[in-house]
Amino acid sequence: MKGYVNNLKLGVKMAEKQKIDRRTFLTGAGAAAMAFTIAKPEIAKGYKANEKISLGLIGCGGRGGWIAKLFKENGGYDVTACADYFQDRVDVVGKDLNIAAGKRYTGLNCYKKLIEQDIDAVAIISPPYFHPVQAEAAVDAGKHVYVAKPIAVDVPGCNSIEESSAKAAGKKRCFLVDFQTRVDQYYIEAVKRVHAGALGEMSFGEGVFHGGSPWGRVWPILAKDPLNSENRLRAWGLDKVLSGDIITQQSIHTLDVMSWIMNEEPLSAVGTGGRTLNPDVGDIWDHFVLTYQYANNVGIAFSAHQIKGFGTQPNGIRNRMFGSKGVLETKYNGQIRILGSGGNSYKGGLSTSIYKVGAAANIAGFQKSIVKGDYTNPTVAPSVRSTLVSILGRKAAYQGRKVTWSELLRDNTVLDPKLDTKTLKL
Repeated sequence: MKGYVNNLKLGVKMAEKQKIDRRTFLTGAGAAAMAFTIAKPEIAKGYKANEKISLGLIGCGGRGGWIAKLFKENGGYDVTACADYFQDRVDVVGKDLNIAAGKRYTGLNCYKKLIEQDIDAVAIISPPYFHPVQAEAAVDAGKHVYVAKPIAVDVPGCNSIEESSAKAAGKKRCFLVDFQTRVDQYYIEAVKRVHAGALGEMSFGEGVFHGGSPWGRVWPILAKDPLNSENRLRAWGLDKVLSGDIITQQSIHTLDVMSWIMNEEPLSAVGTGGRTLNPDVGDIWDHFVLTYQYANNVGIAFSAHQIKGFGTQPNGIRNRMFGSKGVLETKYNGQIRILGSGGNSYKGGLSTSIYKVGAAANIAGFQKSIVKGDYTNPTVAPSVRSTLVSILGRKAAYQGRKVTWSELLRDNTVLDPKLDTKTLKL
């Protein structure tokens, strides 16, 4: 399997790597495959319980600056360096966290400058397109890696993250993907009960990600000159390749819960979508409508939109799964419960403030794994699968046809944003 090739020519290319069977990895048997990378004694470091982990932030946009503060509030980290293409962004974060001016790095190669520093870990909160190459570089440099969802925007990128996680484990390094629902107590208990048979025989399900566009503030920036590469980087959420489109960049929250519930890969997806209501800025779609087919003739209807809903309900990030004994209902920042007869019901509770609470829990879990030396990196495999599920649906909608899981895994297309590297600051 060839590694992820960086089309921006940032100077990082991957060599041919040993192939890991995806099904083996995703079902939790990938630990043996991780052993192909042997840790060098000099990079193994032990941490005391009260010792702070030095961390560098890659990506200083809105979420990057916000999550950097959560790392600081945790108390187990010193955020000592930051990197972003834009000077104004690193200066805002640097000022907020008292990061020295000499530790604020800019340009397309900013991540390489940061990784060269004497830090223990990196948090990658950059546009999703960059995640694979930045994660690979960090692992190669012996850093622990915390990466935002989605992990990648194409299949080769997912393969690269998978390989980087395996290499990190071999080097005794932690690699965590930040999905907030996966650490919520009510989600955990509800899905555990579903896997134990609380719903009986699975029948069908539905998932939605319905909301307005979060990118209104950057529409004017891109509208001024939509072909300008710096404008595209500033407004990356409106760019299909840099973001992965709304189905990968944001709807993955819903699709991750769907994948978690089903606990297996879908057989295929078919659907449609388009761009009809949002301003003609950028090239992302504003809606997707899909059917995912799973084994035993179980279908799950999925829809997503980022448009003005005029107050229609229900909206938000929701999943429902229907079975012969009960129904699972979940909502991000809402009610999680199982409605059923007898012992199959589960009262659950409200997953309030999950956006912050879930991120804080993952940050704490990352710190705990580093201190305890737990390099199993359990968040990676399900995150790879969920990202691939989103790409499967995107491919089916873009091409207007049924796409199978096996076909998707053979797709070696590397998305290229075609940024003008001659005019961009390196």
